[in-house]
Amino acid sequence: MTKLMIVDDEKNIRFGLKTMIEREFPGEFELITASQGAEALELYRAEGAEIMITDIRMPVMDGIALIEQLSAEPLPGAQTVRPLVIILSGFEDFEYAKAAIRYQAVDYLLKPIRRDELFGALRKCQDNLAKSSQMAEQLAVTENYRQQIQAGKLMDLMLLKDFTEEDVRKLSAEIDVERYNSPFSVALLTYKYENGSRMKKDELKSLAEHMFKTVDGQLKASLLDHEGRVILIGGPQRKFAELSILADEKELDGLLIGVSEEGSRLQDLAKCYRQAAESLSYTFIYPKTHLIWFKELPAERPRHVVPKEDIRKLGNILGTNQEKEIGQLLQDIFKIEHLAGMDVDYLNAVSKQINEQVLDEVFRMYGEASVEVIKLYRKVGDLSNFRHFHDYFRSLEQLMFSLNEYIKEIRSAHTEHGDMKDAVHYIETNYHRPLNMAIVSNYVSLNYSYFSEAFKAYTGESFVTYLKKVRIRKAKELIGTGSLKLSEISAAVGFENTRHFSRVFKELEGISPFEYRGKLFVGSERFNDRELPEEE
Repeated sequence: MTKLMIVDDEKNIRFGLKTMIEREFPGEFELITASQGAEALELYRAEGAEIMITDIRMPVMDGIALIEQLSAEPLPGAQTVRPLVIILSGFEDFEYAKAAIRYQAVDYLLKPIRRDELFGALRKCQDNLAKSSQMAEQLAVTENYRQQIQAGKLMDLMLLKDFTEEDVRKLSAEIDVERYNSPFSVALLTYKYENGSRMKKDELKSLAEHMFKTVDGQLKASLLDHEGRVILIGGPQRKFAELSILADEKELDGLLIGVSEEGSRLQDLAKCYRQAAESLSYTFIYPKTHLIWFKELPAERPRHVVPKEDIRKLGNILGTNQEKEIGQLLQDIFKIEHLAGMDVDYLNAVSKQINEQVLDEVFRMYGEASVEVIKLYRKVGDLSNFRHFHDYFRSLEQLMFSLNEYIKEIRSAHTEHGDMKDAVHYIETNYHRPLNMAIVSNYVSLNYSYFSEAFKAYTGESFVTYLKKVRIRKAKELIGTGSLKLSEISAAVGFENTRHFSRVFKELEGISPFEYRGKLFVGSERFNDRELPEEE
């Protein structure tokens, strides 16, 4: 609705104009009135007005003084255009007409007011306002497009690692180079809530710009990078420190800031952006730290090799009643004691290896767990889901303990459902073939490491020991028949050679197969006539 102010020192005229306008334009104008120029000016400052109908001759401040003052007044509130003025006068005075022209009044109406002239002037005002609004929208769209193009070019520039003179020349033609010829720093900002979720990027951009303006920072540019983080280019550097202090005062705990060293050329933007990104990444290590300066990061950090064997061991002990070892292994893998001086790249690499070697493998082998465990699994899979490392570590530790219990339950269920019975039956049936644990675990479709633990829990013995006992038991049965040579028996129960057979037989029975056979057939003719293998 268009706000229209009627200014006249005669009450009847104010009331009459108001009534005529309301009848001719129902619901189109919000009408306010004032009795003289000074009162109208105060109302305008408080409420604004897009159209003003004002008398010329009034006490305190006349109409000419009013429109002269309006031309110099700042626009109130959200108003984007100066008010359109219709002048009323009871005199055909040329000086008044000249004043109306000088201040670009829409119309100059003589009293008594004719309805058709008033309504015509108001429609003319409506047309002018519509054109101004359309033009403002077009300008806003054009300006927004221009800003987007320049932001895109700035982002392209900041992603470049190697510059040529041609690159600089092309980008300089599209970016306001003069803005970057004085010292500036690049700050990269993100906002993470306690649960690891991020503030919406447009909301973050608005917050960052407002806060930097609040501390009187000189902002050269503000844009979003491809990860939805806000880039502030400006200075002086101390203003970013003040911005961090302001975040503390407003209890914006999730606002994290990385700030580069100073640059003073367009070419410096790329280097400064990379510095700001590296600085921001280290807020992950240091809790209760809003801002990290690139200049305060150590030039060199110790490089550590990802401990793949420890990570493999971590995966193997899940589900084996070794909860204490799980926690200690995690601390050793992430080198918790040296966290303050750790390279963020190492933490990322370790997290990736745990995802691939432990977490993904667990769910590949055992299927999906409870909804709560799955949610935690998906969150732990990405470090960026956490505000600080200790949040990630606690969640990972919780997930490992949950998986430990989950695997124990699954193993118990597998045992109850006969997987180990199937494995034992397979051994009993195929003992004479070249067998190993990989063959049998594949047969029952179980993970090698899990099968090893589950088999021992079910049989009370390791796979190797159990297989030996089966083969020796079968060998004793064959020896008892008295129809085969010991070398034939050795091959029949799956041993590669007679020496190995004799060694294992003696290991388990306390005597050699030759001696065992002698006990069975002592004094018999068959025993004396048999060809016996040479013992070791």
